[in-house]
Amino acid sequence: MNRRKFEELVFNVLMRLSTAIIFGSLVLISATILIKGIPTLNLDMITKVPTGGFFLGKEGGILNAILGSFYLSIGATIFALVICIPIVIYINVYSSENSKLVYYTRLSLDVLYGIPSIVFGAFGFVIMLFLGMHVSLLAGMITVGLLIIPIIARTMDEVMRQVPVELKEAAFSLGATKWETATKVMLKQTLPGLATASLLGLGRAIGDAASVMFTTGFTDNIPNSLQDPAATLPLAIFFQLSSPIEEVRNRAYAAALILTIIIFAISLLSRVLIKRFSKNTL
Repeated sequence: MNRRKFEELVFNVLMRLSTAIIFGSLVLISATILIKGIPTLNLDMITKVPTGGFFLGKEGGILNAILGSFYLSIGATIFALVICIPIVIYINVYSSENSKLVYYTRLSLDVLYGIPSIVFGAFGFVIMLFLGMHVSLLAGMITVGLLIIPIIARTMDEVMRQVPVELKEAAFSLGATKWETATKVMLKQTLPGLATASLLGLGRAIGDAASVMFTTGFTDNIPNSLQDPAATLPLAIFFQLSSPIEEVRNRAYAAALILTIIIFAISLLSRVLIKRFSKNTL
């Protein structure tokens, strides 16, 4: 066997082994959650709040954590989109590709992308103290929104960079303004990618625990306003798994199963949206 065939064989084996490890990990994690979570999952689990305390109470469910996760992630995603869309439009339409501002903007987003979520939580906590805020749903939305801004912005940016330059030049040559080019050409052509970026941010927001530990708090109740603390599914899993009571630990596995189903649904929805919106692009 010559050297080229040997190298091809080695890398073929490594790729197959990597694929098997990834698939095996997914199967093991899914199986553990299903085996532990299905026996505990019932109607009360998704329609009632915990009674007697989330750490010690044996009765009730995790409705507070389910709704809190949705409130937090949707609010954070909307907050992030309000900031990300103008940034992405500016660096791809209004500014030159070789501009230093564009370079440092992308560099800053890349750096923020790699910062651990616990650092964002600590930063959010400092801001809360400075503003005199208490742990609340609003503080969690802002903190998680800051966490997912680099994820959404960089994904949107890479998608917009794939639009042919000739398409923008054609719009300008027909007399379109930069704003018209951005909204009627760029956004339309990149709609599948923008939807995917939004769902990526939503999935990260709903599954993060570290950034909300100091800012959102935890409660057995459903938040009635942005100033109330809120429970989330990741924190419910974290706190309840450390409980000495078996029923509470089982409730944590039910929360893990529900969170997994939500993440799977978000991934499936992103694929459906990509397929549907792709009909509007070239």
